[in-house]
Amino acid sequence: MAGTFKIELVSPERVLLSGEATEVVVPGLEGDFTVLAGHAPVISALRPGILDIRDGSSRRRIYVRGGFAEVDPTQLTILAQNLVDIGAAAPGQIAAELQVAEQMLASATDDAGRLLANDALAALKSIDTRAAA
Repeated sequence: MAGTFKIELVSPERVLLSGEATEVVVPGLEGDFTVLAGHAPVISALRPGILDIRDGSSRRRIYVRGGFAEVDPTQLTILAQNLVDIGAAAPGQIAAELQVAEQMLASATDDAGRLLANDALAALKSIDTRAAA
């Protein structure tokens, strides 16, 4: 089995997760990247998207609106504007995030803002599609 590393997901409201993982796919601003144990040190801004967290055979998916990821060989720390655990989301929580993303798109004043809002909309709509299936 692959090695594990510590993962912490922190938003202004709370610590959503503090545990171990074997692999995490992170929506970096420059594109998705995968973190494994022993990863080289990296700091990356995050775009809206889905964190795909694996620990052996278990999988957890978390929507992140934006923030920063700090990686070192033994730990991944995500400091996020907002985190929503897709598997444990309260009714209407995904819909509320969808409204925020639509407002972000409507108020975007440049291409970078529109791109981030579109990333948020795409990630949230993919959640709705999977939840309905």
